[in-house]
Amino acid sequence: MMCDDAGLLLHAYLDDELDAASSAAVARHLHDCSACKARYETYAIMQKALSEPALYRRAPDALRAQWTTPVAPAAASKVTPITVRRRTPVAFAAAAGFAAAVLLSVPAWLHWLPSRGADNAIVAQAIAGHLRSLQGEHLLDVVSTDQHTVKPWFEGKLDFSPRVKDLAPEGFPLVGGRLDALDGHSVAALIYKRRLHVINLFQWPAENGSATQVATQEHGYTVIRWTGDGMHYVVISDVNEGDLKQFVLAFQNEANPLMAR
Repeated sequence: MMCDDAGLLLHAYLDDELDAASSAAVARHLHDCSACKARYETYAIMQKALSEPALYRRAPDALRAQWTTPVAPAAASKVTPITVRRRTPVAFAAAAGFAAAVLLSVPAWLHWLPSRGADNAIVAQAIAGHLRSLQGEHLLDVVSTDQHTVKPWFEGKLDFSPRVKDLAPEGFPLVGGRLDALDGHSVAALIYKRRLHVINLFQWPAENGSATQVATQEHGYTVIRWTGDGMHYVVISDVNEGDLKQFVLAFQNEANPLMAR
């Protein structure tokens, strides 16, 4: 199966609408093609995001009353039939354009969700950065499983040297890195994997000392923040909280001066 063929079937595969043979063919292609697999993961995230209960609002009581108030017989007799107009292609195009705009700007849906205060602004930014990284080719600027390739790539691009470690023995292989922005800072983003899940680890210099880790659950993602070794760290993924805490522990255990070599 070619990428173009798989691309046409990804939504149907996600909704479990394919027959057994087609589903198996798409599954094999996703196993062999990282680009299509990343696109599929993005679709899955969008499907999950758009099903969030917080996106939906209860109709105002005044409007609900209009729906439920019975029409008086006299008024009912005067009701003039309304001619149903067919939707024009322009209307369909407008609706499709709006849907496409939402899908192409994944982090935009975060602005529709209720805010939980300024203290969690960095959590919202981390989620937006994570979702943005899963779109198209935004995930990686440097592709490598070798920490001695990823770490030097940041030289000259940031005014600090990020801590880079391959945690493959612990089940979290390094796959690369990229430049990003968080909390008004230029940050290093290291990309790890946990099976098919992507883990984004953001880091930038800290002016203060160390701070214990804080875990936050937002919209199906776990965000863990801590400060240590002169750096701020924010890690985010849709893996379960236990796996992400295991990742943090593995990274902290390896965060030592030897890593700066």
